[in-house]
Amino acid sequence: MAPRTPGGLSSRNGRAAAAPEARPAAAGPAAPDTATGVAGIAPTARMRGLTRQFGDRRVLDGLDLDIAPGEFVALIGRSGSGKSTLLRALAGLDSGVTGELSVAGAVAVAFQEPRLVPWRRVRDNVCLGLRASDPKSVARAALEEVGLAAQADAWPLTLSGGEAQRAALARALVREPSLLLLDEPFSALDALTRITMHHLVLRLWAHHQPAVLLVTHDVDEALSLADRVIVLAGGRIAYSCLVSIPRPRGRDHPELTALHTRLLSELGVATEGD
Repeated sequence: MAPRTPGGLSSRNGRAAAAPEARPAAAGPAAPDTATGVAGIAPTARMRGLTRQFGDRRVLDGLDLDIAPGEFVALIGRSGSGKSTLLRALAGLDSGVTGELSVAGAVAVAFQEPRLVPWRRVRDNVCLGLRASDPKSVARAALEEVGLAAQADAWPLTLSGGEAQRAALARALVREPSLLLLDEPFSALDALTRITMHHLVLRLWAHHQPAVLLVTHDVDEALSLADRVIVLAGGRIAYSCLVSIPRPRGRDHPELTALHTRLLSELGVATEGD
């Protein structure tokens, strides 16, 4: 499949913008190459020199990043660091981004708000715009997968926050994307529901095997879910680390504790004892 190229961007199949020299990750044994992700594997998403300017402010500043097939990447950073701008560029929702960006396959997004159409029932929301011979059957199967089969005929406003996010995930995954973008989808949920959603996302990811980019402010969430955690600062990758600890991951694991401390430091957050 030819790479998808949002407006304002060049692809490898067309006239590509000149890529800047790769920026090395911060020093340390846990910091891999920020751009390549998984060595020797053609990436699902490839970005070179990605730039987004708003007036005099550069929100993305020549960013280089690859996301490998099936890789789960978490993107963290302070507000205004460019996280959501990068996600919108990958989703093809920002025509003002310049540079080189290509995605091999379909892209689906689950936003912080479920964004369900209130005048359509849950099943109809899931199959909205779906190109399939029997979209309602496909939607029904997706709702079963996220544990919402009994709510297929419900109206969105009758769902709890967790149920609405399950429906949004079903709507994203029913399209079998090669790249799934998650824009802080758990931030408005209570702690217990958030843990349940973490387990669900990992199960769905293992079954469907898309590449995933999760935007989050929660360092614990990033370390619990991702294969790789990237810190964005000033529109550039400031730090990147692999998380090789087997799932499920306990927060008291010494490697996770060390990574947690390092990530907070990269975010400019002082930890106890500093």
